[in-house]
Amino acid sequence: MIADLKPYSQYKDSGLQWLGPIPKHWGQRRMKFLFSERIQKGFPKEPLLAATQNKGVVRKEDYGSRTVTATKDFHLLKLVESGDFVISLRSFEGGIELAHCRGIISPAYTILTPMREAMQGYYKSFFKSSDFIRSLTLYVTGIREGQNIDYEKLSRAYLPLPPEEEQISIGRFLAWANGRLERAIRAKRKVIALLNEQKQAIIHRAVTRGLDPNVPLKPSGIPWLGDIPKHWEVRRAKQVCCAIVDCKNRTPTMVEGGEYIVVRTTNIRHGRFNPKGSFTTNRQNFEIWTQRGAPRLGDVFFTREAPVGEACLVPDQNNFCMGQRMMYFRPNTAVMNPEFLLRSIYGPIVRRYIEIEVNGSTVGHLRLGQVTAIPLLWCPIEEQQKIVDYVTSATAPLDTTIFRLEQEIELLREYRTRLVADVVTGKLDVREAAARLPDEVAAEIAEDEPYDTDEIESSDDEVAA
Repeated sequence: MIADLKPYSQYKDSGLQWLGPIPKHWGQRRMKFLFSERIQKGFPKEPLLAATQNKGVVRKEDYGSRTVTATKDFHLLKLVESGDFVISLRSFEGGIELAHCRGIISPAYTILTPMREAMQGYYKSFFKSSDFIRSLTLYVTGIREGQNIDYEKLSRAYLPLPPEEEQISIGRFLAWANGRLERAIRAKRKVIALLNEQKQAIIHRAVTRGLDPNVPLKPSGIPWLGDIPKHWEVRRAKQVCCAIVDCKNRTPTMVEGGEYIVVRTTNIRHGRFNPKGSFTTNRQNFEIWTQRGAPRLGDVFFTREAPVGEACLVPDQNNFCMGQRMMYFRPNTAVMNPEFLLRSIYGPIVRRYIEIEVNGSTVGHLRLGQVTAIPLLWCPIEEQQKIVDYVTSATAPLDTTIFRLEQEIELLREYRTRLVADVVTGKLDVREAAARLPDEVAAEIAEDEPYDTDEIESSDDEVAA
């Protein structure tokens, strides 16, 4: 059905560079004539909401412990009704979010209520489309960590306005298409999770017992760990590292086209570095932010929050500096192999330590002292290398399959992004396709979860009201 989609028969110039031509019968309206701003306060008993880039606006209690409550003056928070749209402090990165429930949220946000002409199903997709998100740069004020959308300017921006029935058709079709694509992505992610479990089992065994099945054992002294090889020791991270460096409290300023890469927590997952989501800065910022030492080859990146405990080897580049919540270990290579340290961070002793230390933490983070005290199993450096070689060889087929599945997921996401952008801006006509969808599909769509994404989840609620 998707493959059969075709353009409209006639187009006209929208007058907007980011939008381009639109179907001839579509209208255009300024945003302020399609959405009214809701400014209602004084509802302290309503549930607190969190604005996220992958689930929309949801109850904070359902979102988990990744945000903090920044104020107790709940009567100052703004009321949000289900079906409203919320412009958050991160909307310039991920679009405008739809509220799925009633509650209260930071007064720093702008709350928009659709008027009669604006159909929720259409604008839900339009506000998350890549073309619209890029257009938001025209209305952003401030620098990197202080950027925000100037709603007074945005309210005067023109938006496309398809006929009401066509808005409904577009919303219905995209909900169906997103559901199909999301189910395919979810199936692949389940396979990846199973492969990662296999990989972790190999790593866990190797970094807690070594490679010799007949080695004499001794009690580790850690009740939940059990026995370890007799010649192994439990050491703290600070005992096997020359340095453990924490980022300063603020993130370096973003400089477009800068030569130095600012590493963020989103760049590090499952022992690997992915540059997606990082940004660049200039030499001046780089020198300021690396006074304690820039990360280099042989170091191990470590995230102490958002999420806590992800790690990877520093890539072979000399232009990295760290963003918020980032750290790096510089192992003493006379006693600790960097890759053995990385594997150990994903081993059971460190995973359990992190679980215990962050239990009860509001936002799930480790302090510097907790990081330096991370317990690690240590064995002679020659044995560490043998373990690293074995783990690398044993997990290589799993890594290859995981990489292939991740590439397939990325292609599906790119396809979905382009499909949504083409449909909501009128590049493809879905009216006939939407009309052919059976009624029972609508019920399935309504029950489907918000689709998966790798975008950074907003933590805007940390901003004090």
